[in-house]
Amino acid sequence: MDTHLSILRKRIRAGDHDAFGELFDAYARSVYNHAYRLTGEWTTAEEIVSLTFLDAWRLRERLNEDGGSPRPWLLGIATNVTRNVRRAARRHAAAVARLPREETVRDFADEVADRVDDAVQLAAVRPALARLRRAEHEVLALGVWSGLGYEAAAEALGVPVGTVRSRLSRARAKLADTLYRPLGMDSTSSSFADYEKADNKAALHARGRNVS
Repeated sequence: MDTHLSILRKRIRAGDHDAFGELFDAYARSVYNHAYRLTGEWTTAEEIVSLTFLDAWRLRERLNEDGGSPRPWLLGIATNVTRNVRRAARRHAAAVARLPREETVRDFADEVADRVDDAVQLAAVRPALARLRRAEHEVLALGVWSGLGYEAAAEALGVPVGTVRSRLSRARAKLADTLYRPLGMDSTSSSFADYEKADNKAALHARGRNVS
């Protein structure tokens, strides 16, 4: 066990602001990437990062003192936050749809180039991802894009390892015909590492982003 990480966990649980700052510096990018890959919207992903760390501070005493990287714990919180944000967005959209329509003015503000690239890349595989149920998409995001192993993904989602494996298996079956087979990938492979290779070929990793 990494002594530094164990000490960091204890400091976070104790409400050490400096330790929480270290947590943010180390994992904010990872949380952002995970949120973006779940939502496909960089502004929403930024909101999720803020909410995730607010919830992490509020729930800090639930972090086990023993263990390795707190990253699975954070990504689990981010996954739950994403669900809540999506529900809120659906309620907002429904409310807006009931309002009288007004002419809107297009926003011509310049976008950051790498964020535009991210959106283009994710859009290329969105039809395939749309076939997945939410739980399957979340497992794929954690195991493939964020690089968590089965046990870490199970910890993040609060489900048994077997559930992670079964969800990934269903996701694999749905994606095989529409994404991986055209890329020459073997859809019978079961390891997350194999999906990482497929992920790279499909350009699901946002170009230039550091996934920690």
